Amino acid sequence: MQRTVVITIASSLLFAGCSSGGSGGGETVVGTPDLTVSITPNNAMEVAKVSWATALESVEFSDLTGTGLFIGGTSGGVSKLDDAISRSAKLQGGQSQTGGESQIPIPAETTPCDVSGDVTVSGEIADPITPTLTEGDFFEIDFNNCDDGLGDVTDGLMRMDIDAFNGDLTSESFDMTITLTLGTFQVRTGQDVITSHGDVTATIDTTNLPSLFTGISGNSMRVDANSSSESLTSFASSLNVDGTVDPAGYARSAAGTLDSTQLAGAIRYSTPVTFEGIDTDFPNSGEFLVEGDGSSLRLIAVNNIEVRIELDSDDDGVVDETILTTWAELTA
Repeated sequence: MQRTVVITIASSLLFAGCSSGGSGGGETVVGTPDLTVSITPNNAMEVAKVSWATALESVEFSDLTGTGLFIGGTSGGVSKLDDAISRSAKLQGGQSQTGGESQIPIPAETTPCDVSGDVTVSGEIADPITPTLTEGDFFEIDFNNCDDGLGDVTDGLMRMDIDAFNGDLTSESFDMTITLTLGTFQVRTGQDVITSHGDVTATIDTTNLPSLFTGISGNSMRVDANSSSESLTSFASSLNVDGTVDPAGYARSAAGTLDSTQLAGAIRYSTPVTFEGIDTDFPNSGEFLVEGDGSSLRLIAVNNIEVRIELDSDDDGVVDETILTTWAELTA
């Protein structure tokens, strides 16, 4: 599935400050905006495009917060945090931390990115010897125009606060909740410049590998991309991947309110029927409901190629117009 503006921010999305833990850079948005977008035959396709991209693709943000850093692989020039934890362990002198003791600092270390720029990792961890993660641990990852040759240049400070952790870090089998906070965090991809502000809470569950659960949630967040700005409030999205079958199956859902300059107002979205699909294909089933000012549309997956959009322009429960399109057109 193609990457959109929503997941380009270091391979994912970020918007503005949530209420959950972490520090730096976030701004708090109180309350949910009124629904101000009237959905009509003239703008129904654009409303469907923008709301789908923002709501459903945003869950891939959790790859940055967990699966890209704590499971094998790389993300923005940073592979596993093993080296950072090892540096803290050396300060610990080989003794495991016991209850109530202060955390051990992770000395800052800067490593070059593959093409240009560098990344500095620091933080604090209670038990680097076992090693395991504990509520209160945190990592700070400072990207300095990092280019790993993957098409993105990343710049800015990212902080990861551990809210909860159960499992085994070394075997990559765990259930964790973390808050990721950005000040001004920028990713450049070609001509696209995307700047994010704030923090978001993510949950990653790898205890049933090869199946995997990731999800994000928060009160509000914002991303500015070129000439547009998208804000979410009271949002949540999730992605379940069933790796016990080949090819793997997935299920994704989302709910929240979106205020977008591309739509000149706010809409509310939800997935009354969870989207399901296979591997990297588009969903072959599922429904996405978008509610506007006295109007609504329902995006229905016919199969992994075709999509049907049902428009109720006066919100009387009767479909006023049907638009037949494709996933390729919807995500173009």
